[in-house]
Amino acid sequence: MSSGTTTRGGTLSGWVRDVGLGLRFATTGGREGWTRTALTAVGVGLGVALLLVSASVPAMLGARSDRGYERDYSWFKEPPKVSASTVLFAVANTTFRDDEIRGLLLKAEGDRPALPPGLTKMPAPGEMVVSPALQKLLDQPGSKLLRERLHYRITGVIGDQGLVGPAEMAYYAGSDELVARSADGSTGNATRIPYFGRGSVKPEPLGGVLSLLVIIIFVVLLLPVAVFIGSAVRFGGERRDRRLAALRLVGADSRMTRRVAAGEALFGSLLGLAVGTALFLGTRQFAADVTLYDISVYPSDITPSIGLALLVGLAVPAAAVAVTLLAMRGIAIEPLGVVRNATARPRRLWWRLLIPLAGVGLLAPLFGTVSQDDAGINPYQVTAGVVLLLVGLTALLPWVVESVVGRLRGGPVAWQLATRRIQLHSSASARMVSGVTAAVAGAIALQTLFTGVQSDFVRDSGMDPHRAQMVANLSVASGAEAHRVEQAFAATPGVRDTLSVLSSYAVPADTSTKKSTADMHSERVLVADCATLRQLVDLSHGCADGDVFLADDPHVVGDAHSFVRPGRPIDLNVPQGEHYTGTPRLWTVPAGARKVTSITAPDGDQESGVLATPRALDVASLRSPEVKVMLRTDPHAPDAVEQIRNTTERLDPWADVFQLQAKSEDSKFANIRRGLLVGAAATLALIGASLLVSMLEQLRERRKLLAVLVAFGTRRSVLGLSVLWQTALPVALGMALAVVGGAGLGAALLKMVGAPLDLAWGSVAAMSGIAAGVVLLVTLLAMPPLWRMMRPDGLRTE
Repeated sequence: MSSGTTTRGGTLSGWVRDVGLGLRFATTGGREGWTRTALTAVGVGLGVALLLVSASVPAMLGARSDRGYERDYSWFKEPPKVSASTVLFAVANTTFRDDEIRGLLLKAEGDRPALPPGLTKMPAPGEMVVSPALQKLLDQPGSKLLRERLHYRITGVIGDQGLVGPAEMAYYAGSDELVARSADGSTGNATRIPYFGRGSVKPEPLGGVLSLLVIIIFVVLLLPVAVFIGSAVRFGGERRDRRLAALRLVGADSRMTRRVAAGEALFGSLLGLAVGTALFLGTRQFAADVTLYDISVYPSDITPSIGLALLVGLAVPAAAVAVTLLAMRGIAIEPLGVVRNATARPRRLWWRLLIPLAGVGLLAPLFGTVSQDDAGINPYQVTAGVVLLLVGLTALLPWVVESVVGRLRGGPVAWQLATRRIQLHSSASARMVSGVTAAVAGAIALQTLFTGVQSDFVRDSGMDPHRAQMVANLSVASGAEAHRVEQAFAATPGVRDTLSVLSSYAVPADTSTKKSTADMHSERVLVADCATLRQLVDLSHGCADGDVFLADDPHVVGDAHSFVRPGRPIDLNVPQGEHYTGTPRLWTVPAGARKVTSITAPDGDQESGVLATPRALDVASLRSPEVKVMLRTDPHAPDAVEQIRNTTERLDPWADVFQLQAKSEDSKFANIRRGLLVGAAATLALIGASLLVSMLEQLRERRKLLAVLVAFGTRRSVLGLSVLWQTALPVALGMALAVVGGAGLGAALLKMVGAPLDLAWGSVAAMSGIAAGVVLLVTLLAMPPLWRMMRPDGLRTE
């Protein structure tokens, strides 16, 4: 019978029949079979769902970018002529607490005005159309200050095609105060545009360093998913092997048993594909309600490309069959039982070391070759090298677990139960935490790389938020108006102090006699009190009202081109175009004007030119002055920033107001960091789910043993503690291996970009703490099933 089976099994029809038999075993194995298949399907399904989401990332980013380009207004070069479709617009962005709000003021110049996407008609003056997220925010009781700032009447909601995401806060408001800006920019407050949108454009290249970060992020986040899927298809392996031994007893040969096992794995993976697809489609419907790190998408955006979806659909079943066949190489299924060769001899170390060494060999030629200016990085070489390094860690983990736990002896009962279980089945324990090890090692390497390169993308802004917290820049018509502006800010709730600077420009005294002023040199003229001037220049030799100071431009060597000299006149009537207009406003620099050295102002600027106190220079003689108010806020006033923004909007809707920050971050680097955080959150959720499913599978395998132990008087608390140790011990060993491997990979990545080695120990501690928290949470979630498995009915058998 065995000979006949072997002969028929060698044909294609025999292969199909044996695989079909495995499919039948997976579906007709009774409650035990369906439980095993369900666990495999859930495990594989979780991984498939995350893979499908990852395959949708290009489509998500593309959809957000396309909607952003379709409403863009920054493409224009020369202002068009007035027509029935032209529109005047002015940017009116604002911020409310931590929410960025995109705003645009509009005014139609004809009867067929161009409309931005998402609008069906142009809002009339005093009206606005808002995004659903902004409308929800305005309806909240704590948004009174924002409603005061956006005092327009809401008449509609922006359609989805006009927003980059469902959580974006935006508004379009009508205004009759918009005036087209002149060609020289001297008059007007708005820009004319004939239409909105410029379509999709080719994005700017990321550069070598940012490209490397993106590659590493995808590898680090997706590799644990692949490892978990590989572990999930091996759920219930012990029971399956015993059933295959019974199959050998009735005449099947070893090759047939492998094909039957492949059929079972194939069915579990196919069912997992169905479960994962259902999870993906089901959770996608709630995408609009989820915002992670300011990123939100519409459900229709989460659509994987056909090629990537097919790749997932083919790779998962193929990997399931391959993993099953490879796992069976280490056991011998005989008619009278199963012999596991893996426990008969120690695991070999040499071939496990070759895998990470091969990864280092691929990355070594790239050391010192990756720079931000050079985008010619080989993504396949980098991906292969990183994958080999992380896979090498998962290959080393079983050897580490076996070597360490095999030497443990004695201890409390719970500890002995846990260590003995790991000693008998170290492969299962290592598989359970292999994904965690790969994820933590990759996260440590990523944080090391981020720390090493962030100095190129996160720089000191030059601002000093300790000396002032906010700055507002407004255009004023006179010194009296500037004084009213300062008083308005001083009276704003939460403002502790104000530093006000009135500024304009001056030109040489003979400018009015020149035929053209296109290349005329000008100098800054600032008027402020002594307290404010001390924040701009070094006044260690004293200051009194009536003094005048001269400061050279710190960015220019020498002052040969400067026309400002003590005792010489200058003209405060600065030309607005190429020709001088108006009457000269001559003012003589006092002979006693002192030279001073410019220092960095709280907002990061370094002022130069003429710095006069109010009694020395009549501000009424300045042309087109601007006032800069640096504000010190009360740290105990929670809404001081919002009050200042409201005051600024009342004084000048087009004024520039911003908070001072000590650091400035590159936008692309910030977007990549946000993407990492979003992906890490999803991967962390998968890790927790994988540990829970793996633990439930192991508890199910031990159900009878647990029931026997309870029947003989073992306390349930001891068994619960043993489950905790059984999970925590491999995790601790995996974390130790992850720290070593992650630091090594991080060092290799830093060598590639030419940055000094600086291990992010804070990130290492954080990742270790997260792993410990996940283990504790998973153990607590597994306690209810554990109590049920320890009941006396667990002794029943069939």
